[in-house]
Amino acid sequence: MNILIFGPNGSGKGTQGAIVQKKYNVAHVESGAIFRKNISGGTELGKKAKAYIDKGDLVPDDITIPMILDRLKEDDCKNGWLLDGFPRNVVQAETLHKALQAANIKLDYVVEIALDRKIAADRIMGRRLCVNDNNHPNHIHIDAIKPVEKDGKLVCRVCGGELKTRADDQDAAAINKRHDIYYDTTTGTMAAVNYFKKITGPKVITVDGAPAINVVSETLMKHLD
Repeated sequence: MNILIFGPNGSGKGTQGAIVQKKYNVAHVESGAIFRKNISGGTELGKKAKAYIDKGDLVPDDITIPMILDRLKEDDCKNGWLLDGFPRNVVQAETLHKALQAANIKLDYVVEIALDRKIAADRIMGRRLCVNDNNHPNHIHIDAIKPVEKDGKLVCRVCGGELKTRADDQDAAAINKRHDIYYDTTTGTMAAVNYFKKITGPKVITVDGAPAINVVSETLMKHLD
């Protein structure tokens, strides 16, 4: 089972992706990790990517997509994969789709975790990250996943680990900038989602991200099973 997963920052995409990964025993492929691995490993593609990153430029798709394809061909992806963090715009969606077809790699599902933009922003401001595992959900405004208090401070509700916030999670302008890219239906990430809705091939699953985590995951699993 090969899956692309989309969702705005704050939608719970990472949490749902982790649930899918565990249930179906597929590899979690995150675009940022691919960059880091290629750069630290000194691969030819990594060297090319680093040259752009060092200049503060975006890495071109003709470097990014081959790195992703190489990753999807690794042994741990033979049982399936879940690709998270790419594509981010409609051009990347079109290019990735053609590259997958050329490599004879089937894309089975495209999952969209849909969420109102204001709710997504509020969720970002209230989320807390566990230093032991970012997939341990903690949120100061959601009763079901509120951190627990220990020795006068809030700790992870799952493992008791220390909690931290991302600086950009508390920056309204940064959140708005990220969401501007995601919710753009002309050229941005939503345009990429809509591209997959129009083509023949992968089944597109849209799930409301507003309910509780278990409700969202149960709905998603019904579509994947």
